Amino acid sequence: MRDVGIGIVGYGLMGRAHAHGYTLAPRVRELNVVPRLRVISGRNEAAVAAAARRYGVEESTTDWREVVARDDVDIVDVCTPPGAHAEVVEAAAAAGKAVVCEKPLAADYASARAAAEAARGVPNAIGFNYRRLPALALFHRLVQEGAVGDVLLWRGSWLSDEFLDPDIPFDWRFEKRMGASTFADLGAHLIDLALWTVGPIAEVSAQSETFTRTRSGREVDVGEASSALLRFEDGRVRGTLEVARVCARRPCDFSVEVNGTRGTLRFDYERLNELWYGEAGDEGRFYGLRRIRAEHPSHPYAAEWWPIGQGVGYGASFVNQAADLLERWPAARWDPDLAHGAQVQRVCEAMERAAAERRWLSVDEVE
Repeated sequence: MRDVGIGIVGYGLMGRAHAHGYTLAPRVRELNVVPRLRVISGRNEAAVAAAARRYGVEESTTDWREVVARDDVDIVDVCTPPGAHAEVVEAAAAAGKAVVCEKPLAADYASARAAAEAARGVPNAIGFNYRRLPALALFHRLVQEGAVGDVLLWRGSWLSDEFLDPDIPFDWRFEKRMGASTFADLGAHLIDLALWTVGPIAEVSAQSETFTRTRSGREVDVGEASSALLRFEDGRVRGTLEVARVCARRPCDFSVEVNGTRGTLRFDYERLNELWYGEAGDEGRFYGLRRIRAEHPSHPYAAEWWPIGQGVGYGASFVNQAADLLERWPAARWDPDLAHGAQVQRVCEAMERAAAERRWLSVDEVE
């Protein structure tokens, strides 16, 4: 067994989550490598040093370039705000390092595409962790196996109240150039699940609104509530998406549903170990949706965790993500990769433009 050195750029919530994933990955899955958290970077020297101690990282630095340059770092894991992702990804790839990047890949499609192109020669992955929850992985499997028949409709929503208070001070989350778009930040996860489960999106129509237009005396240029209509490439499937950060007492509530010719599947994050499934061919006396506990050993990821009934949580998605990547180290292709992240970014940017231009817009128009 050989060591794989991990360098994390960014020590906030995502840096913490990714460090947690690497730490526990060998405890839930037999791996042929041992992840070592070598170094973590951040601009505040005292804060990043404290984070390194809490997260179990060997060293800290205020210069992300040091993370990229170190000989004992094999994987550079990028957890900064989205507007800073592309530069780090490109530098890491140029140094021959494998790259893991949090979503969204960049602040705009052009930067995302450039980052994905730069990383083509090294192992690379985008951090869509929710598809590693057992219930959502089972959702995907059941759709692919035909449990709902031919897909007709897809819908996703993500509601939170994080921007509801108008007195929240201005920070990067209110600045579009830093990648803080509600479509890209919240919507990226939903679009990933749509592309993964249903297929490519061809056209979008959208709307967006900002209710608190200034914070700390600075202009807010990101939407606080946005929605879109989707037409998928197969020509028949339709979809709807809603993302909002001004929904009182909705902390992190997202849902995904697919309706097909033979049935319905629904996932609600507040009950993240469950799916709801209804089969059109059921007898009338069983009419409705039945609950599936996505904890059986035959379900994706479930056998690696706890006995039926104990469930898994948010942190498990990052552990499963790290385990999936390390299991394929160093030669196998990582999935989803940065090219997929760029495609998600393209759809998000199409929604932004469609909302601004008040029209249906083909995703192919985003270049």
